[in-house]
Amino acid sequence: MDKKTDLTARNFPTAGEDAEAAIEPSRYAGAESAYRLAFTDTEFLLREELRPVRMQLELLKPEMIQSEHGIRSTIVIFGSARIAAPDAALARLDAARATGDAEAIRRAETAVTMSRFYDEARRFAAIVTHKSAEMSTPVYVVTGGGPGIMEAGNRGAHEAGGKSIGLNIVLPHEQAPNPYITPELCFQFHYFALRKMHFVMRSIALVCFPGGFGTLDELFETMTLTQTGKSRKRPILLFGREFWTRLIDFDWLIETGMISPGDVNLFRFVETAEEAWEVLAEHYGFDLPETLTGEFADDT
Repeated sequence: MDKKTDLTARNFPTAGEDAEAAIEPSRYAGAESAYRLAFTDTEFLLREELRPVRMQLELLKPEMIQSEHGIRSTIVIFGSARIAAPDAALARLDAARATGDAEAIRRAETAVTMSRFYDEARRFAAIVTHKSAEMSTPVYVVTGGGPGIMEAGNRGAHEAGGKSIGLNIVLPHEQAPNPYITPELCFQFHYFALRKMHFVMRSIALVCFPGGFGTLDELFETMTLTQTGKSRKRPILLFGREFWTRLIDFDWLIETGMISPGDVNLFRFVETAEEAWEVLAEHYGFDLPETLTGEFADDT
């Protein structure tokens, strides 16, 4: 045995080793017993008083694991869980037409129209993954981990041969992770606030597709952080000018003094995956020759 290893050997067993070695004596093995190690006692960890500890764990786990995987920069894709892939939307339209229900047909036709955003999100994620693969700091796609636009984002990255992140959350209507997230980067949250913090912590851009309350919550929190200077300014791209301008009257917000005229410069409308990449490439110099973006950039 190499004695030199004693110079750096642990003086105490790890928590994992103690947890594995711990044997509960029969007298103290019952549910009412307090004998279990505190960090292996789920019932104890779920006490109301332990909320600060649970919040810290939800901050630390994704942070540590992403760091271990070398993930430093991300692009966040937000959007509706209800926007279906084009083939699925067309199948629903065929089914609606078979019923002859005019309202069902109208809804299905709208779903087909909206399904183009699924394709754009899928293609955009593939472009990001492919284009950034050779960068010294690759950029990874991160989504909320569910279906719809979130699935499209993870799917595009997966099909481009790259990793992507999913930040799922426990909901009353169970949301299962979509099948395209890199398994070791698929996280589940209890606290919305911690989940939203992780969306922003590593992001170099926010790309927002049409969505409902959840998408609006995520979008406006990010814009508020930027507007108030609590977060550094970064590109915020809204896919689909028609959708967003019908949903939110930005001109009226300016006219009534609710926002400053310059606040509309916090975001930019785009229509296609290629246009979105061009905006980001121009902002960060992604497509410039290496001498303009590498270590000698200051010399040019």
